[in-house]
Amino acid sequence: MKKPFIHDDFLLTTKTARALYHEHAERMPIIDYHCHLPPQEIAEDQRWSDVSDVWLGGDHYKWRQMRACGFDERFCSGRGDDGRAGGWERFEAYAKTMERLVGNPLFDWSHLELARHFGVFERLCGASAKRIYAKCNRALAEKDFSARGLMKKSRVEVVCTTDDPDDDLRFHERIAAEPFGTKILPAWRPDRVLKEAVRTKKDPMAHLAERHRHFEAHGCKLSDYGLVDVPESGRYADWLFECLKMDARAGWTTQLHFNCLRDLNTRAFRRMGPDAGCDAINDSSPAKGLAKLLDRLEREDALPRMILYSLNPNDVEAVASIIGCFQKGPGRGKLQLGAAWWFLDQKDGIKKQLEALASLGALGNFVGMLTDSRSFLSYVRHEYFRRILCRKLGEEVERGEIPNDLKWLGGIVEDVSYNNAKNYFGF
Repeated sequence: MKKPFIHDDFLLTTKTARALYHEHAERMPIIDYHCHLPPQEIAEDQRWSDVSDVWLGGDHYKWRQMRACGFDERFCSGRGDDGRAGGWERFEAYAKTMERLVGNPLFDWSHLELARHFGVFERLCGASAKRIYAKCNRALAEKDFSARGLMKKSRVEVVCTTDDPDDDLRFHERIAAEPFGTKILPAWRPDRVLKEAVRTKKDPMAHLAERHRHFEAHGCKLSDYGLVDVPESGRYADWLFECLKMDARAGWTTQLHFNCLRDLNTRAFRRMGPDAGCDAINDSSPAKGLAKLLDRLEREDALPRMILYSLNPNDVEAVASIIGCFQKGPGRGKLQLGAAWWFLDQKDGIKKQLEALASLGALGNFVGMLTDSRSFLSYVRHEYFRRILCRKLGEEVERGEIPNDLKWLGGIVEDVSYNNAKNYFGF
């Protein structure tokens, strides 16, 4: 019988890799410390009647490729001039898109999602779409197929959403009052307020300080800043510096995402707004701005725990080397080279990030993967990452490049998959 594309040893190319994954990585729970899930949908335990809603709703990764394969916007985001296509039409459009995506991470993720959440192991294409659509819709009717149910099924212990500073956090309050086994925490994302302050030339810091305290009172442990580049000087650089000092005082972990060009298609932005799949990799070097920012914080003894993500793969070694200049105890890995992000969240990008971290830092201290997603089906990205990690280590063992000590390496795999994040963030 022909082996299905998704099987127990998917991506695991060696005996050692299989042992590391099945005996260590596979059993670890998930801490998803950066995502874009709507807290309202968690509070209300969202359910879906059509698989296209849970699979394509809000997923600009998929929309982007559907457009490239010739489908009108009504099939993608559903915001076309002719309105929104029906569920089956949208699903069929994505199935036909999948026929063109060989080598794209969406091909792997989509088949992992079908296998893990719907029990579908058949390749998705135009010919199989009707059968798979029907099976997936039957699964949606099951009692546990809901926002909270999917988290529990995926063994997710902690989720950190991404929240505007002016959010009243009422949905987080509602979730906290109705615990269900997965801890849901807000994460501070002050980008909108900072950008408005630049435009209006008003100092936002008193307002942000008050909102920072509000988030802290609601259990917030992380902040997140989305930057085109890391500014070396100017008003924005000063405000960013003050925000990071607040993070340090609160004991939070700061996340900096940089080198992303956003909303490049003006016509699409006017119709659909941000996060519609019209962003790209920037090519400015963050090195000088990042080094200056970290040094300025360290001089005032105000350097928080930080995770640094660049969207440009050419930055990975530079960022890793800068991080090494500012590490200090008592905790391990105070500064982190962030997981391969967005366009880099694929086999080569993940491997490059792991290799840079191993070569220029301490791989065993890494806090591991995140989904960075708006979909409740995306927890398979943790599995995808863990399989690639185990493949890398397994191949190196069998080439004689690292010791064949599975107890030691298994401990590293468990730490990177889960333990490091649990200890680092203090959840």
